[in-house]
Amino acid sequence: MNTSTMVESLGGLNDFFLHFLAAVVLVALFTAVYVRITPYAEFKLIHEGKVAPAVSFSGALLGFVIPLASAIAQSTSFIDMVIWAVIALVVQILVFLLLRSCFGDLCRGIAANELAPAILLGVLSLAAGILSAACLTY
Repeated sequence: MNTSTMVESLGGLNDFFLHFLAAVVLVALFTAVYVRITPYAEFKLIHEGKVAPAVSFSGALLGFVIPLASAIAQSTSFIDMVIWAVIALVVQILVFLLLRSCFGDLCRGIAANELAPAILLGVLSLAAGILSAACLTY
């Protein structure tokens, strides 16, 4: 590999770091919002060894990260990426709120370490994320 090819390859390094840092901040923002809207303390319960909150949170996190990755790959600008990431965040919040309204004992079950509601929430969050990511291909 010659020097000019290496310099050319590294030309996008600033954009990489900008998008990666933004992604980390957006994941932290998603996490902060998500744990505030759930009535149970995910990280405390996970720290106690509860599997159900880990399953439901992991599904929601992946359901956000997948469209975030798609937004990074498909966006026409940095602002465009941030806008679509916020939309992906809203979709995940809506999935949680919708399931919570359909299944009144969803949160109690997850907090009590019941896997069925946690798997349902995790899988539907992941499904919404995959669909969101697919909708971002324009």
